[in-house]
Amino acid sequence: MRWLLRRPVRLVPIGFGVAILIGTVLLMLPWATGQQRYTPFMIALFTATSAISVTGLSVVDTPNYWNDFGLVMITVLTQIGGLGILTGATLVILTVARRLGLRNRLLVQAETAEFGIGDIRRLLLRIAATSLACQTVIAAVLTLRLWGRYDYPFGEALWNSVFHAVQSFNNGGFALYTDSLIGFSGDAWVTLPLALGAVVGGLGFPALFEAVREWRRPSGWAVATKLTVWGSGVLLLLGFLALLAAEWSNPYTLGIYSWPDKILAAFTQNAFIRTGGFNVVDVNALDEESVPMIIALMFIGGGSASTAGGIKVSTFFLLAFVIWAELRGEPDVTVGHRRVATASHRQAITVALLGVALVVAGTVTLILLTEGIPFHAALFEVTSAFTTTGLSVGIATGLPDSGQLVLIVLMYIGRVGPLTLGSALALNTRRRLYRYPEEQPIVG
Repeated sequence: MRWLLRRPVRLVPIGFGVAILIGTVLLMLPWATGQQRYTPFMIALFTATSAISVTGLSVVDTPNYWNDFGLVMITVLTQIGGLGILTGATLVILTVARRLGLRNRLLVQAETAEFGIGDIRRLLLRIAATSLACQTVIAAVLTLRLWGRYDYPFGEALWNSVFHAVQSFNNGGFALYTDSLIGFSGDAWVTLPLALGAVVGGLGFPALFEAVREWRRPSGWAVATKLTVWGSGVLLLLGFLALLAAEWSNPYTLGIYSWPDKILAAFTQNAFIRTGGFNVVDVNALDEESVPMIIALMFIGGGSASTAGGIKVSTFFLLAFVIWAELRGEPDVTVGHRRVATASHRQAITVALLGVALVVAGTVTLILLTEGIPFHAALFEVTSAFTTTGLSVGIATGLPDSGQLVLIVLMYIGRVGPLTLGSALALNTRRRLYRYPEEQPIVG
């Protein structure tokens, strides 16, 4: 166990792997489905991985296949995946022992991406309180709407609202409706709270806490917070305008709505694109020009240390600043009068290139394993799995077990993170006491 405790980051992939296996066993039980029979292993494994990785992809019709027990298990697994195995475990330690040792603080640091090991107790309590408060507000609004407007029985309205609130804030994407949220696309009281929950959950706790604490002085925010908050705002605006323009006249998506409902549907769908996973329009009916944009937004994802996936907003915009500095011939990369460390450049490039490599490899593998699957459909599904987004063009249900296994592996890697997984697999990291002579090769 020493090798494990010396590098607590190794517990991240192990913790998520154990949670997936436990979830798989629970979902295989006969009382998890409406048919009262054992769930096939691949269906249970795919669903458990999708829930723990807060993806939302499914190979079965979620509301009709799973019964209340199965849906509760999916909700619990999504909540665990959203908060993080290690964060949740440390919250239990806080409750029971009322204290944390240095070792446990390091475990939480590996999951929450905090750079210090200061007051982890306060950090965890704030994470739990923020998550619970946001989900409670979303559930309350939805309950009142479903109960008052759609005549749901109060108990059913409450259960539906809690389920979707958990999925929203944790960016899960599972829905209790076969068409996801398309039936509510014109109802702002249903779609807007879920969209805002996905946006807040996708910002990441470090950026969210600093932005709220220092809201009067955004110029004093850390570089990571600036990149995440302002970058997310830019992507929300540009994605909304692009989707609205591309689908305005499409009779199968936005074209059937009045202009206020078009704006609402475009905004909420764009909010779900980068990681939320809900549908308010039919993804299969999107125009061709919308598909590449959606794939790009899914690949970027949300904020670091958040419930979102992707290469992260801060990574994408840091690379943009790196490119801009290189084009201008600047010796340093600066963001808001702060020089960014060279190590951060390398980490951003590594994360982005690993993401590209995994998506390309996954797409090629899926095409080779499945006959007749279109390239754009394979790319869309693989990107959605790796970025833990959950949007689907509907091919997952028809994939063979080998194809589903490809998506399972990508969902797992996408949640754990390429760098975290690489750090967990590395046996040793040594500090080199010497440097080789420098040489500058020709590039381009």
